[in-house]
Amino acid sequence: MKHRGKARKAGTKLILITLVLVLVLAVGAALVAGSILKLAISIIVILWLLFSIFAISFFRDPSPTVPGESNVIVSPAHGTVDLIDETEESQFMGGRCKRISIFLSVVDVHVQNAPIAGRVAHIKHTLGKFVNAMRSDSGLHNENVLIGFDSTEVPGEKVAVRLIAGLIARRIVPWVTVGDVVLKGERIALIQFGSRADIYLPLTATIQSKLGDKVKGGQTVVALRA
Repeated sequence: MKHRGKARKAGTKLILITLVLVLVLAVGAALVAGSILKLAISIIVILWLLFSIFAISFFRDPSPTVPGESNVIVSPAHGTVDLIDETEESQFMGGRCKRISIFLSVVDVHVQNAPIAGRVAHIKHTLGKFVNAMRSDSGLHNENVLIGFDSTEVPGEKVAVRLIAGLIARRIVPWVTVGDVVLKGERIALIQFGSRADIYLPLTATIQSKLGDKVKGGQTVVALRA
């Protein structure tokens, strides 16, 4: 699949950058006498090791087992479904649609996947705040990226995914651009640290998810086509 390994590279880069900072501090401590300072550096090294273990886990990127049925729409993200409703999405969906909102904690996989096979027809980055992503209305306030797909499975079908930064998340990294053709379940983006992903569906879609469901990006069926 496209973009495989990008999340791992991002995590490795972050680990190496923080390692350089720790080494600089350690060298500085070695040149300065003082047991308290050296103890502080020892604590920083231990914290870096713990951070590295966390980063390796956080930036994991399992390959999804994508359902083969043509009438299914899969989850765009790993996390917990905490909102299912109807809403207005005018930028791409053009009005009333169904929405499933998925909260991603810091222990969830943070790579996002295409919910359908289609062409990327819309990408819109909106700046905003960084309120807690546990709030289901965080998409109204926070920095987010809306990605719209024109289906290649059902003529005229539109599905959109909104990637939302959270209290800790500070970077949304789309891996697709307008015009790209993606397969269902293909990797499309990475959100670094806790966040949220909303999927917008046609009113004709039949929601399969329930509140509290744990879903896997590119794998869990969240809706069926009419």
